[in-house]
Amino acid sequence: MNLDSLKVFYVAANNNSFSQTAKDLYISQSSVSLQIKHLEEQWDCLLFERTTKKVSLTPAGEVLYRQVKKLLSVMKETENELQQLKGFVHGDLKVGASLTIGEHILPFILAEYNRQYPKVNMDLKVYNSEQIVEKLHKHEINLGFIESMLSYPALKQVPFAEDELIIIVSPFNKHIDSTKISVEELLHLPFIIREKGSGTRQVMEDALRKNKINPENLNIIMELQQTETIKSAVEAGIGISIISKSAVKKELQLQTIKQLKIDGLSLHRSFYMIYHEEALSQTSRKLIEMINNHPM
Repeated sequence: MNLDSLKVFYVAANNNSFSQTAKDLYISQSSVSLQIKHLEEQWDCLLFERTTKKVSLTPAGEVLYRQVKKLLSVMKETENELQQLKGFVHGDLKVGASLTIGEHILPFILAEYNRQYPKVNMDLKVYNSEQIVEKLHKHEINLGFIESMLSYPALKQVPFAEDELIIIVSPFNKHIDSTKISVEELLHLPFIIREKGSGTRQVMEDALRKNKINPENLNIIMELQQTETIKSAVEAGIGISIISKSAVKKELQLQTIKQLKIDGLSLHRSFYMIYHEEALSQTSRKLIEMINNHPM
């Protein structure tokens, strides 16, 4: 049994594409097809149904996929245990994080991680929540960090930090002359918001509903994709927004924006780690361990 061929098969099954598998593994598409063909000849069965647009697993392919997944998990666990016996941590740590966490939370965590494990090569990339799930399924990242729970029971999701969403406004906004407003005033003020599908927007809308405020009643004048753009628009006096307090610490200190409060309104949420527990690398286990030992 050729382990390299099994790895190619596993990636192809996750991608439903030989061409994408070739790109992911940095080999030719003909090499992917050849290794799949060798496996099919070895077991005398068809593993993939081929069409012009994609490939999909046959019943035999489904059986092999389940077993290969177990095999790769055992191999990863064995590698982790052997490395731990050597007494040091090294290798790659590939992390995907949502925008707020990736820009304002993780850099400080990874700085401490680097001090403890200097031989680990760290790679942090910012994705939206759906992309993080996709990257985890394809094993392109070891560990994800998201801003709200997702409906993926195959992935473990663990809260690791608490965050507060706050209402922000320019100190020079002509519509507001105090730091406290009513719910009725909130619904009439020009509102700047993250785009639909954003984890921050989902959490904000859920929090508003819990406080008996229908987000559909907000006076939304602008939808933006980047937190930094929202902060700039608020600073310019275009409108107000709801944003993570961790993302505006500097602006609050410099007083380029101010926080608005509403009596009885509390917008808190948890940040989550998300991962395939059976496929965790030694480097990602150490990061989880470090975070759990120093809760935020």
